[in-house]
Amino acid sequence: MFNTVEVCRQFLEDKNSIFSVLTPEQKDILKSGLTASFYKKGDYIFKEGDHPVGLLCLSEGKVKVFQEGVGGREQIIRLAKPIGFIGYRALFAEEDHHASAVTIEDSVVCCVDREILYQLLRANSDLSLSIIKAFATELGHSFFRTITLTQKHIRGRLAESLLFLKDTYGFEKDEKTLKVYLSREDIANLSNMTTSNAIRTLSIFSTEGLIAIDGRKIKILDIPKLEKISELG
Repeated sequence: MFNTVEVCRQFLEDKNSIFSVLTPEQKDILKSGLTASFYKKGDYIFKEGDHPVGLLCLSEGKVKVFQEGVGGREQIIRLAKPIGFIGYRALFAEEDHHASAVTIEDSVVCCVDREILYQLLRANSDLSLSIIKAFATELGHSFFRTITLTQKHIRGRLAESLLFLKDTYGFEKDEKTLKVYLSREDIANLSNMTTSNAIRTLSIFSTEGLIAIDGRKIKILDIPKLEKISELG
């Protein structure tokens, strides 16, 4: 069993958390409505068509949110990292989820009960503004990604995706290896291309000395050149 207070403490105590604006009393109320769940790599957190029950906060791990297209092909909409929120659009729109969320690695997700969340939003205007700001920022990132996936060529899309992974998850201690290990299919789905195109373009990038590949591990060797390719589209 998880100690929900301990597992989710970072959401309450982190000065950059949207919940940092709560009073001590309000934080106690929030704690009373917290539950924590552990998911193994590859587990579904929610599926398209499920009804949201609360605000989902990723405490540990990595998560991909995607929709299934024609032929069951996935389109990755976004990637989440700690401390991040998933499934919030459906929650506040009072709709079923239009996408699915799956863990990329073992993860812990904290859920804030919907009614307690709404109670705190009504009582604390600063919390409401913090959530609006956080979600508006995420919407801006999604808008940029949409433009990227519709206007850039294959090389530009893949370069942008590799830089996106760098900005989202960072590097290992060597400051070169991406701190996330995606399958070629996931990289393709993130870049809006076929798996064969992703494999071929990754190989070309490797030949050009932009990256180095070792299984699912990818080292970025030349950030400026990748940025240039991304900019040119």
